[in-house]
Amino acid sequence: MTRLDPRIARVTDRIIERSKPGRARYLSLMAEQAERGISRGRMSCGNFAHGFAAAEGDKDRIRTIAGPNLGIVTAYNDMLSAHQPYARFPEQMKIYAREVGASAQVAGGVPAMCDGVTQGQDGMDLSLFSRDVIAMSTAVALSHGMFEGAALLGICDKIVPGLLIGALRFGHLPMLLVPGGPMPSGLPNKEKQRIRQLYAEGKVGRDELLASESASYHSPGTCTFYGTANSNQMMMELMGLHVPNSAFVAPNTPLRSRLTQAAVHRLAELAERKDRPLSACVDERAIVNAIIGLLATGGSTNHAIHLPAIARAAGILVDWEDFDELSAAVPLLARVYPNGSGDVNDFHYAGGIAFVARELGAAGLLHTDILTAGADDFSAWSSHPEMDGDSLVWREVTESRNDTMLRTVAEPFLPDGGMRLVKGNLGRATFKTSAVDPDRWTIEAPARIFSDQGEVLKSFQAGELDRDVVVVVRFQGPRANGMPELHKLTPTLGVLQDRGHRVALVTDGRMSGASGKVPAAIHVSPEALGGGPLSRLRDGDIVRLSGEDGSLEAVGVDLSARDPAAALPPPQGTGRELFALMRGAADDAERGASAMLHLMETEQA
Repeated sequence: MTRLDPRIARVTDRIIERSKPGRARYLSLMAEQAERGISRGRMSCGNFAHGFAAAEGDKDRIRTIAGPNLGIVTAYNDMLSAHQPYARFPEQMKIYAREVGASAQVAGGVPAMCDGVTQGQDGMDLSLFSRDVIAMSTAVALSHGMFEGAALLGICDKIVPGLLIGALRFGHLPMLLVPGGPMPSGLPNKEKQRIRQLYAEGKVGRDELLASESASYHSPGTCTFYGTANSNQMMMELMGLHVPNSAFVAPNTPLRSRLTQAAVHRLAELAERKDRPLSACVDERAIVNAIIGLLATGGSTNHAIHLPAIARAAGILVDWEDFDELSAAVPLLARVYPNGSGDVNDFHYAGGIAFVARELGAAGLLHTDILTAGADDFSAWSSHPEMDGDSLVWREVTESRNDTMLRTVAEPFLPDGGMRLVKGNLGRATFKTSAVDPDRWTIEAPARIFSDQGEVLKSFQAGELDRDVVVVVRFQGPRANGMPELHKLTPTLGVLQDRGHRVALVTDGRMSGASGKVPAAIHVSPEALGGGPLSRLRDGDIVRLSGEDGSLEAVGVDLSARDPAAALPPPQGTGRELFALMRGAADDAERGASAMLHLMETEQA
């Protein structure tokens, strides 16, 4: 076995030491649940009968506990392209379970909103907190105690983190996430980006823009750019929670069906063996693997929030210092749109996660000794699944088929992972340098302050931003309005940059996995609401953002001498008022921006 890089070992050891109290409490709870928690064998007859009353075809098997019963928690809806294929999965999975003497039931559904639909709309203010709702919905689904294992059906932005956070509270059970696959490639990404910028400049109309977007997002399956949804899939692979390298196989294909079958068969096997519960699989090493994969592939900045939340659900504490130190150790091996020209289909064809896992593992940059759920050994993740006639086989991936998209550790795109911690008198933030040309890693310019992204667009259209400028969009944090993504600003700021201006964005909001070429300090913590430093910044203050020296500074300004600006009123309409409790109880972005986990830990303390 290759010796682990000492830089990776150092961060992992620090996380283990920091997490000892919380991890011990968590594992103790899981052991207690395995020993004395609710299960079919401990139910009263009335409770138990309710649980299988409608189990057509499986009633006797469930009643007599003849084999494991698998719970299916599904994020199906047919408004999300990524989740529409899940409509057929439960019936298929029941058949696959019977093939190995098991049974399966849909335990429950979870909401699944699409950030692509709500981007720039009022509904985006619900997006981040939908993760907590999904986690709680997962817990409700599994609380019936009818299952010896669970399959989690979800793909997109908040859905995989929410499913996993909820499932970890039932971590005494074995679990797998079951992906659905990406849609075929549509309009070339550079053309889509070109039309968006032309629209931002007023050079094409809505009809042209809608035609372009419809050619990009055009069929069932996950959107093909490498945003949060596909970063989710990568992380589940490198944590060992998928059947190996099943993430990027297209939906509604024979291979996709066979991979779903393999997942059900594997889960039934794990339920019988009882040796790989989710709580054991998701340990400090698995969390570090997820961070490393994120850095090596230029994945979504949203996971600087989601991974700390997932880790906390397992009693593990990670912070942005860990991300930053790992980023310095991990080279950038992949360029996938929006950080490159090809999409995830091209990435998978070039070698995909199998190549990344092989390269990182061979270089000692990945924990290859983790306890995996999807296969018995992490070496399985160096191979791609294929159909050989009617048989499902895995073939080893030994080289990149496209070195403009996927490179070796010896010849990476960049020597580091390109997700930097920046900090200073404006707080702490994330800067995704891997998406930005190095000559723009440091921007120093006058600030222009906004409290709403719509104000930025109006100011741009009025010609007020046609200069060197640091656009500051504040009161966008979790407690202010739910921390929406501000991806709608990317084309506009890109236009200013293309005109030759030195431009940056600083915000306590999010920028998503579709973060583009404009330098941005995002997730600024503490947020503006409550007197954070951004609330004390004024128009014209010189702001310095640097991914080179890690600074985020208001230059020559004593912010503590100023009163904070007035916050916007709490958001109303589109159901946002229902989330007042979550906004009020949310903690900082670096801790995961979760109300649920914050309140849970407060109660436990």
